[in-house]
Amino acid sequence: MEALEMAKLAYKALDDKKGRDIVVLDIRSVSVLADYFIIASGDNERQVQALADSVDEALGRAGCEKRAVEGTRGSTWILLDFNDIIVHIFNSEDRLFYDLERIWRDGKRVAKEELGM
Repeated sequence: MEALEMAKLAYKALDDKKGRDIVVLDIRSVSVLADYFIIASGDNERQVQALADSVDEALGRAGCEKRAVEGTRGSTWILLDFNDIIVHIFNSEDRLFYDLERIWRDGKRVAKEELGM
């Protein structure tokens, strides 16, 4: 599956579970880690986990293989690595602290319209 299609599925899964401030960054021109970072916030640890579960389920149903997961139940930051996309789900405080959008500011922010949302 193409990376942009994976990013769309992840975005929809996050949006369906009321993920906040969902950002998709195209990092192809600045990194070999992945093609896209998807960053979202949840209100508490329970929602962070529900968001991660939703993304995992949606991409798994589409046949996307997960390479790694960082963070566990009760975590305030969960990272899901699907090779071509990496999904970061934070609680609000940790997202502000780590500020991935600033660190990866050389990446291109993908508009919702480009994702078909």
